Amino acid sequence: MAGWDDVERQSFWAFHEDKNKPYLRIAYIKLGSDADAEEAVVKAFEYIMSRWQWMLGIERPHQYAWAVLNSKIFDQQRARRRRPEPADVAAFEAILSDGTDAYEYLAGTIHFYTAVRRLSERQRDAVILSYGLDYSTHDTALVMGVEEATVRSQLRLARTRLLQLLGAPASPNGDRKVTT
Repeated sequence: MAGWDDVERQSFWAFHEDKNKPYLRIAYIKLGSDADAEEAVVKAFEYIMSRWQWMLGIERPHQYAWAVLNSKIFDQQRARRRRPEPADVAAFEAILSDGTDAYEYLAGTIHFYTAVRRLSERQRDAVILSYGLDYSTHDTALVMGVEEATVRSQLRLARTRLLQLLGAPASPNGDRKVTT
């Protein structure tokens, strides 16, 4: 930061303030550990800081930053020799506390998360942000550094793929639907 002007310094810290919390949330979901999530996010911001002046000149710096974050999360997973596991422990606890059959719920959840892991990275990220963290399409787009239309497209593709992977029956017009 030594060679940065005030505008560059302020823009970086504004970016950090805006993205730190959502980056930590997504890293935690993907890594399952506060310590691992914090380490991955710190490394991501260190890398982003080292490239900040260059990033200010590119068309989509938020998208580049998102790619950096995912790279650091992957590095953290590899360092800990863990597979990515999108999970929210609070969601498990809430469902189990309402009297749901724990075995049936757990089996269904494992099947669902196995299917989510088979989505493309962009689809998986859109699903986690939109449904796992309850972000709006607009907020998901901001975090991922893409257009809202891209998020809607990724979610539509993810739903279609999940229905295939989960074996949802086809409706008479050929669309797959979820039955309860």
